[in-house]
Amino acid sequence: MNISYKWLKRYIDFSLSPKELAAAFTSLGLECDQVEEVESIRGGLRGIIIGKVLTCTEHPDSDHLHITTVDLGGEKPEQIVCGAPNVAAGQTVVVATVGTHLWMGDKEITIKKSKIRGVESGMICAEDEIGIGSGHDGIMVLPDDVKPGTPAAEYFNVESDYCLEVELTPNRVDAASHYGCARDLKALFTRQQALGEHPA
Repeated sequence: MNISYKWLKRYIDFSLSPKELAAAFTSLGLECDQVEEVESIRGGLRGIIIGKVLTCTEHPDSDHLHITTVDLGGEKPEQIVCGAPNVAAGQTVVVATVGTHLWMGDKEITIKKSKIRGVESGMICAEDEIGIGSGHDGIMVLPDDVKPGTPAAEYFNVESDYCLEVELTPNRVDAASHYGCARDLKALFTRQQALGEHPA
């Protein structure tokens, strides 16, 4: 049976981490040895930031690349090479910074510090490159009112939860729901408090 960490908190208040919660379930006879993070967008858009394209010029050594400077909310703009046909100065865009892990289906891409035609670059993203759609005919262009430096996870309301896999035995049908598991945890926490142990 799968238990949602966040859903369980609707029934009972606790401060245990997902792994500590798994140990608590196991101590109650509800064996739980698998905890998996689940995200509404794979990778959680970590390392991806909203930026503002300040300048956009043609790359001197290419007939399709552009050299841009992008405000990412830091002390100075970042220089990024972009091959998208629709990139232009003044746009609000989505930028994957160096070290970011992108997921395109089951394929993982890491943005490394490298040079494209002699110019160091991060990456201005299309929607399929950050996992929120299938479009790849150009970069994403966002509304102008989004502040540079805003985490993409915040802008796109990315949510994450933990799924705990509880193995039920035939005699534990009482725990075959979030409510039943919450009831068992409440009993455990009440016992701990009565014995002077550290409550959850």
